[in-house]
Amino acid sequence: MSLNPPISDWRDVRVWIVGASSGIGAALARALLERGARVALSARSSEDLQHAAVMHGERALAVPLDVTVEADIAPALQKIIATWGGVDLVVLCAGTHQPVRAWELDAGMARRMVDVNLNGVFNALPAIVQQMLLQKSGGIAVVSSVAGYGGLPTALVYGATKAALINLSETLYMDLAPRGIGVYLINPGFVKTPLTDKNTFEMPALISADEAAREMVAGFERGRFEIHFPRRFTLWLKLLRLLPYRWYFALVRKGTGL
Repeated sequence: MSLNPPISDWRDVRVWIVGASSGIGAALARALLERGARVALSARSSEDLQHAAVMHGERALAVPLDVTVEADIAPALQKIIATWGGVDLVVLCAGTHQPVRAWELDAGMARRMVDVNLNGVFNALPAIVQQMLLQKSGGIAVVSSVAGYGGLPTALVYGATKAALINLSETLYMDLAPRGIGVYLINPGFVKTPLTDKNTFEMPALISADEAAREMVAGFERGRFEIHFPRRFTLWLKLLRLLPYRWYFALVRKGTGL
């Protein structure tokens, strides 16, 4: 049973991707534009966004912003509404990652990661939620990570922000689904991007950003609440999380070598 209305036809669907300049966000933008959607591209890198928008003509709209600046959000949303009359799906994909062990923790670095990964979502949500309630339609997708399922080595700060996003998305769904607003929780495994290139350990079931985008599109089309992939990896992590801590810690250490 679908928890969200399935998106069966992408033609002229108005999508706003926040974090669209590289990685999963850029791959998702390409995939949706190929399927006929109209896509607003947001990130701090205005040059990359403008280049992508020019390539796709009127179906792409460059809307530069910084998710850590709350004042950037409402004007960006208003630009999209003024151009297209509304927005059907917002994908909050902006994020950053820095591998951190406990003995390397720096409070300033931690705050910066929290500002982008978690506070950036909180900055964006108020204006987006109010617009969708006004429309009485639409969907919000939050990109978290399987790192939010449970503690993992090197994910001391990153994993904490992603666990918070999982909780946030679950609560957001309970609030908004009865009001006709879809909520999607995206939990990727290891995806090859400039961020995961920082990892120094072997990443099991590593997939490309284009494959991740295809998984996301398929999840939207099926109306899933949680879209997690690749399932050959994520299902094992879900099972692992059910084990007693003694087993969980031992198996994570063995699996990661850390």
